[in-house]
Amino acid sequence: MKKSITLFYPLKLDTIYKGSCGMVSRLRNPYFWAAVVIVLVTVYLSFGTYVGWFQLGSFVGQFRLNHWLGWTGVVFVAAYTPLYHFLKRRYPKRAKTLLGTHVIGNLLAFMLISLHFASQLGRPTQFFPDLGTGIILYAMVTIMVVTGILQRFQIGSSFLRKWRFLHTSMATSFYLVILVHILQGLGFL
Repeated sequence: MKKSITLFYPLKLDTIYKGSCGMVSRLRNPYFWAAVVIVLVTVYLSFGTYVGWFQLGSFVGQFRLNHWLGWTGVVFVAAYTPLYHFLKRRYPKRAKTLLGTHVIGNLLAFMLISLHFASQLGRPTQFFPDLGTGIILYAMVTIMVVTGILQRFQIGSSFLRKWRFLHTSMATSFYLVILVHILQGLGFL
């Protein structure tokens, strides 16, 4: 039986159950706090990269560091997302660990992609890139992250089916757009 906690005890305005996906259990979830920290660090580092506090334009091999960061993030998302869906069905007892890796790993990948995007936006006007597919791709990845967080921590649970549909749609479209973006960046399109 679930124990209940009554918030605002004298007024009894809201009752939340321990173990449900209410605010109390969400605040006790270490994955929730890891996600919050990663999102805040992503915002800080992306802003710092955009305004020039952090320089990611140095070359590593024949490509700039910001491109390596973006590619690393994209490879993780592109590889682990289908792997996650396969592994959670193959090893259902490990689903919780796999989900944690999916959430934290994709948030870290989003951080790397955000640094790449912020670096591109922060370039001087004479060297400003064509953002065509890049801005679409970044918007899609951002929607994937937001809907993933909303699903994982059941925020706005009355819209859970809509979040899932949007999350899956963006993840599927991601593969097509990233292919076009890479081919365009390499000069094939």
